[in-house]
Amino acid sequence: MAQQRTRATDLLRGGLGALAGILVAGATAKVMPGAVEALPFIIAPMGATAVLLFTVPASPLAQPWPVFGGNVVSTLIGLLAHWLFGDQLLAAALGVGTAIVVMMLLRCLHPPGGACALLAATATPAIEAQGLAFVALPVAVNTVALLAVALAVNNATGRHYPHRPPAEAASPGPTERVGVQRADVEQAMLHSGRGLDVLPGDVYALIHEAEMRALDRRLGALPVSRIMTRDVASVLPSESIYRARLLIAQRHVKSLPVTDSERRVVGIVSITDLYNRDVVEFGSVHTVMTTDVVTLTDTAVVAELIPLMTDRGFRHLPIVDADDRLVGMVTRGELVAVLNRALLGERL
Repeated sequence: MAQQRTRATDLLRGGLGALAGILVAGATAKVMPGAVEALPFIIAPMGATAVLLFTVPASPLAQPWPVFGGNVVSTLIGLLAHWLFGDQLLAAALGVGTAIVVMMLLRCLHPPGGACALLAATATPAIEAQGLAFVALPVAVNTVALLAVALAVNNATGRHYPHRPPAEAASPGPTERVGVQRADVEQAMLHSGRGLDVLPGDVYALIHEAEMRALDRRLGALPVSRIMTRDVASVLPSESIYRARLLIAQRHVKSLPVTDSERRVVGIVSITDLYNRDVVEFGSVHTVMTTDVVTLTDTAVVAELIPLMTDRGFRHLPIVDADDRLVGMVTRGELVAVLNRALLGERL
């Protein structure tokens, strides 16, 4: 499969980040007390670690614990294999194989850890002389220094590190409940048997974004003015509740926009507000209307209605023109009708 096209910011982050990371990691090991001249200040597996940290910092393989634990634990296992087995090839094979198993068990799988195990299992005389101290210097020092640079570079360039997938809402709204949910993704990944190297939360976020883009492609070009009711009755705040009840009954509607003398929406009143047992019939509409009213312009698209009517619970939305004057009303009925046509693939 071809790799995705790389953005300029990703190129800079990857190239300059790795440059700074390797320089800092090597320089740190060089000035640390106990540095041995015969040992390199930076070991080869750190190059692979830098690739992960600065190009795919959201990968589970590039998070702090996998990076640190994978490199350090694997180096220790490689050294043990070198000491236990006289044959270098056997030590290398057992060291890398065991390191992979241990990394998986400890949830710190990091590909460069395999290279650390191989390097330690085939130890040069200088590494052998360093002994267990090799795990600390240069391996642990290089790793911590790279992590520190990755933390600074990634966050400074717009990539949150350490990576955390988007949090799942405690109580998902209707638009989330009817679509793919995170539990669905987790179960699908579990039963796929392919061991995908991504977090379920990230897959869920990607699918959700794709669903919203598909919905926007279908409904994003359909203006609200195409589905709204244009012949909308309204009342003034000073009119009586009796008058509002009369309009509700005559028009067979469940709410009325409340407008000023220039038809600008100042509130909304529902059938529930009007027939509350505490309402005085000849009182004024302004005593029972809701003033915190949400409106949409007639140039808005139908896709904007969905979160308002499903997640926020609005049943009726007044539609206004560019001058904020009432020109129509959209109810859940109109929204359901257009969604039904979209699902059936009919022309909108």
